[in-house]
Amino acid sequence: MSLSMIPKAKEFKLIHIYLYICELYDCGIKYSCLRYSNNHSPEFTDQEILTIYLFAMHFEYKYSISQIYKFADEYLRSWFPKLPSYTAFNVRLNRLSEAFRLMTNNLINNFTPLNCDKNINLLDSMPIITCSGKRKAKVAPEITDKGYCSTKNLYFYGLRLHALSYNRPNTIPFPEELVLTSASENDLNVFKQYWGELKNRTFYGDKIYYNINYFEHNHLTHNSIMLTPVKGICKQSEVIKMRDLAYNNLYSRAVSKIRQPIESFFNWLIQKTDIQRASKVRSSKGLLVHIFGRIAAAFIYLIFQPLIRIISF
Repeated sequence: MSLSMIPKAKEFKLIHIYLYICELYDCGIKYSCLRYSNNHSPEFTDQEILTIYLFAMHFEYKYSISQIYKFADEYLRSWFPKLPSYTAFNVRLNRLSEAFRLMTNNLINNFTPLNCDKNINLLDSMPIITCSGKRKAKVAPEITDKGYCSTKNLYFYGLRLHALSYNRPNTIPFPEELVLTSASENDLNVFKQYWGELKNRTFYGDKIYYNINYFEHNHLTHNSIMLTPVKGICKQSEVIKMRDLAYNNLYSRAVSKIRQPIESFFNWLIQKTDIQRASKVRSSKGLLVHIFGRIAAAFIYLIFQPLIRIISF
């Protein structure tokens, strides 16, 4: 089979991804993939599996494992002659969730665009759905549970992906940190646990982050403020509501306009990787590969940017 089965430009990108993964693997990822068996050094390497997955998903838009394997079998055999059977490929891939997580951290931390405003953060979360709330969940019950997505007006089983993102003028924000929790975890609780002590920041969030007492204290202790749309006060008189209506509407509209790009970020992630639908996943390891693998695939384009790369964890 000829190397010309894929265009020349994509050949160079395939090589670039493979070299990046090899460098990252030798700098630390290999310790998350150690095997304590007679087959600790297989002919078909972890680096090759990671390369095939990221290349096929990012450049060929293959979102299922079967599609990725079929593409590799038909078009990449000359590059990866030791490609195993589909079953073996799938088993090996499911062992690499931690490798994908470390790779995602490296891509986000070491390729941050220069136009990020590191004093302004946009916050939101997105559901990762394993099944609807009307059914009985059977996949990964040790890490998933039932939650509610107000945007979709949907009860679901699965996980929730939380993003703390840098604001960028005239484009989608870039994540500073991504956190994965069970579906029922409240966004405000996640903020308090992971980002409540960040100093000198201006946060923009939706109404779920509305907590006057907490953020007044946060402003005094860490000089950080949270701006959210105005949330209605229970049992407030109609006179006061009407008096403040125009101001509250203008303020809420202004805050929503600034934080709207974080929704565009999640939409971009869904379009690039189909990350939100995890109904075909059958195990906890597979679910983690589904999430971290797709995030890494979405951000793999960063290694082709003209930036100095730093491999660290």
